Amino acid sequence: MRLTTLLTSALVLTVSVRAQPPLRPVVEVEEDVYTYQPADNGAGPLWCYGSTCLVRVGQDVLISGLETLPGVQPLNNVRWMLLRRTDGKWEVQQRDEKGRTREPCPLACFPHGSIFLSANPTLTGSEALAGPAQPQVLAFSTRNLLAPHQVLIPTWQGNPTFTEHSYRAFAADGPQRELILLNILGHECYHWSFRNRAGNWSAQGRLAFPWGADYEQPQSIRLCYPEIVLQDRAVHFLGVSDIVEPVKAWRDYKRQLTGREWDYDFRRLFYTWTPDITKKPFANWLEVASREATCGWITNLDLWVAPDGTAHLLWLEKSLDQRLREKFFPNERLTIALQHCTIRSGEIADRQTLHIGGEGESSEIPGQGRFHVTRNGRLFVLYYVSGTDEKGNRLSENRLLEIYPERRHSAPLRVDLKCPFTNFFTATTRGGTRPSDIIDLYGDAAGAAPNTLRYARIRLAPG
Repeated sequence: MRLTTLLTSALVLTVSVRAQPPLRPVVEVEEDVYTYQPADNGAGPLWCYGSTCLVRVGQDVLISGLETLPGVQPLNNVRWMLLRRTDGKWEVQQRDEKGRTREPCPLACFPHGSIFLSANPTLTGSEALAGPAQPQVLAFSTRNLLAPHQVLIPTWQGNPTFTEHSYRAFAADGPQRELILLNILGHECYHWSFRNRAGNWSAQGRLAFPWGADYEQPQSIRLCYPEIVLQDRAVHFLGVSDIVEPVKAWRDYKRQLTGREWDYDFRRLFYTWTPDITKKPFANWLEVASREATCGWITNLDLWVAPDGTAHLLWLEKSLDQRLREKFFPNERLTIALQHCTIRSGEIADRQTLHIGGEGESSEIPGQGRFHVTRNGRLFVLYYVSGTDEKGNRLSENRLLEIYPERRHSAPLRVDLKCPFTNFFTATTRGGTRPSDIIDLYGDAAGAAPNTLRYARIRLAPG
């Protein structure tokens, strides 16, 4: 009886979603936000790509930007600024008047108008290249963004010695008005701190990295640029390996090509979760994807958790490092694929390729992508495509497709942007923004002026 009920419910859900009218992307706004001076410190305005620097609260849209400090040496030679779109233009509301930092500062928000900025100011003098830093969360209100902000100091387990290389992740549960911040400690672990709805940093802990026992020299697998979701105190984590090339033969050959003593490995994708960050430890690591065998490349793109707890993962997968193909993988094809999978209770339920390009495939190559969730819970993927079309014409555009409940997807639609976004943030539910029929974008765009970041507002309209 229970099985019959479940099957009937699933059929009704599938039919109801498929019966919903198709939505088409309508570009309403497309404009420059600001132009920056490169800081040459290893991080740029979009470097924290696992979190977001863009949030929406009602009609307010805010961006966390970076200003390079003139005459200050790297690494800590930038400061944050908070911008709001008002009357069709972007205005700086506040900027850091005292501190210096290296990395961009992610944003989070609550529906009633609280805005939170994750800062990581250095504790060193201007003469120091690197050194200790103090993670902070700065609180603002959309009711008066010019008012002095509140500085919140997270509580940590033990006494971790954080630096300017935070690789931090910042997320909000908007409806529950709770926050979580993760900050890296070397190649050892992430420290995390949870802020409850009462405004207290009420739980702290460590998330140790997975162990690479199968490497030539076994080692901890540092995971960086993570996406995290906080939802009713469940926390989901998605991160990519970021370690010095572990295969000696490949490392030696890369050194011949580049002249550098190091080259980093981004080719193993890991996921973990806990059903309650305040009560349960994180589960054992699940390796979702790997391109280890052919020295490929993986970029984690996004993470969304459905109301029933199903985790949706989005990533980009490159089959190999073409520099090494002739010597090590002469028979391998070079392909690039946009991948999606679902995870339930810590196990992979399903996976699918949304778009694949390269040798033996399409000449249309997928790139950066993000999830977007509508007010009624429909799940879309917005992504970039380059290369050439079937007629041989040069291609540079954004596309939108829908993920159906049975994990299949619609045909993609072209988004008519004058300057397509190549690398971008969205106002995501991971940052506390409510599901919406409006897609807000901020980032790099093809055809924009050099070092200029752009914004677009896209409405999903019946059609």
